[in-house]
Amino acid sequence: MSVLRSFYSSTIGKKITMALSGLVLVLFVLGHMAGNLKIFAGIDPSTGDYKIDDYGRFLRAMGSEMFGHSGFLWIVRMVLLGCLIAHAVSGIQLARLNRRAKPEGYKKAVFRSANAASRTMLYGGLFLLVFVVFHILHLTTGTVHTRGFVEGEVYANVYSAFTDPTLVGFYVVAMGLLAAHLYHGTWSMFQTLGVDTPQWNRGIRAAAKAISIALFVGFCSVPIAVAARVLTPPISSQTGK
Repeated sequence: MSVLRSFYSSTIGKKITMALSGLVLVLFVLGHMAGNLKIFAGIDPSTGDYKIDDYGRFLRAMGSEMFGHSGFLWIVRMVLLGCLIAHAVSGIQLARLNRRAKPEGYKKAVFRSANAASRTMLYGGLFLLVFVVFHILHLTTGTVHTRGFVEGEVYANVYSAFTDPTLVGFYVVAMGLLAAHLYHGTWSMFQTLGVDTPQWNRGIRAAAKAISIALFVGFCSVPIAVAARVLTPPISSQTGK
């Protein structure tokens, strides 16, 4: 334990912690987006259920033989929560260290290689932390879902949520900040892990940009599709099949 404490107390330890936890979160976000896009798959003719609802049931049943119903899903959630806390805490601590390292009278900001994404990493990250909490309460537990949340009916819950244009706008803004955060964070992660050479940098930045754009388009497509009536209204409570 003392070895880990000593490692994390160093600046490079905090950077590596932030990079590795960020990598786990990026992989999760990619998988989460892919799962969300199942909403466009419609109804499975063999079961009469929405395919995204089947996907939700699959996630809850995964590993049930060993961990019980939803047990493995909760393990994954706890790992993600740990990574999120580690990422946020290390990011805040690094920001404080950087601020203390500036000269006393340093008032004029000079941005050379920095861009809008890098300059808003801390505040954008804090906003995203708040958004994650809201998102869980909104579409996972239904605590703040005010339009008839029904446990297990993913399609109906998502559709009813995004009939509110204010929520659509909020989610689009949040996904824009997520894309900016991931763009800067992804190529910074490779720098921290030592993959930082002139012949690789251009490709890494291009890949980071492609990932951030894909995530923005993928996540935003769902609320926009509901708002634009591209997706059809759900079968009421899945009982009209």
